[in-house]
Amino acid sequence: MKTPKTPMTTANATAAVDRPSTRIAEVWDRLASVTDPELDESVTGLGFVTHVEVDAAGAVQIGFRLPTYWCAANFAFLMADDMRVAVAGLPWVTNVAIELADHMYAGEINRGVAAGRSFQDSFGAQASGELDGIRRTFMVKAFQRRQEALLTSLLEHGHEPARLVRMSVAELAGLPGDCASRRLVERYLERRTVVASGANAAAQANETAFVDARGALLDADGLGAYLRALRRVGVNAQFNSALCRGLLAARYGDAAAPQAGIEPVHFVSAGDWKETVEATRSGNASA
Repeated sequence: MKTPKTPMTTANATAAVDRPSTRIAEVWDRLASVTDPELDESVTGLGFVTHVEVDAAGAVQIGFRLPTYWCAANFAFLMADDMRVAVAGLPWVTNVAIELADHMYAGEINRGVAAGRSFQDSFGAQASGELDGIRRTFMVKAFQRRQEALLTSLLEHGHEPARLVRMSVAELAGLPGDCASRRLVERYLERRTVVASGANAAAQANETAFVDARGALLDADGLGAYLRALRRVGVNAQFNSALCRGLLAARYGDAAAPQAGIEPVHFVSAGDWKETVEATRSGNASA
């Protein structure tokens, strides 16, 4: 006996048509949460994601590009794997394929991410083994930039330094403010976990909201000097962001090829990026 087919009503037809577009929107939303590790900006906002495709079985294909042919392989791998993890968290996703294009290590990165291999396993002897260190270094830099932006805003809105340096995470989260202010708080708390000592959100709620990169308390009298040191981190990031956007536009606006005579940076060492972090520490200590 044949099972009778369900009639295709207008509502069913609309749902069938809307599902792919809804799922694509969900993928883009997840991708927006993934950041360039150096710039602390969304890969979608930077224009690194070129397209998203979703099939009926829940398989997702994501196109990915970078400003230059020689962008550091560990940065590229971090972003590709973060995208895979973010999108794989959607309950209906069955597979995620990230396709990095026009990069000197596209093959190695695409194969490694697709197989769920680590950076070290994907690159073997070429890998420095410092991927976790690089990730943490840039998480700290992002924490510092977001902290500077939030503290500057709070001071401009009349909050006293002595009050700010004693404020708990829970008190900060409960501060009233407009949408822009709330977004600064949310972004800061997203990165504050990098210096948190509590094992969970409940424990962290009672911690002091504003600490330095080592988790040390800030001094109200030295807050101005501390913020000036942090602004150097932000200026560097803003310059690099503008440079990346310009290179991306130039590259894909006129199909530019890699420039001759420029030495590719195959892998970036975590040590190359510690100078600014140390500068902010010394700035806080000397204040």
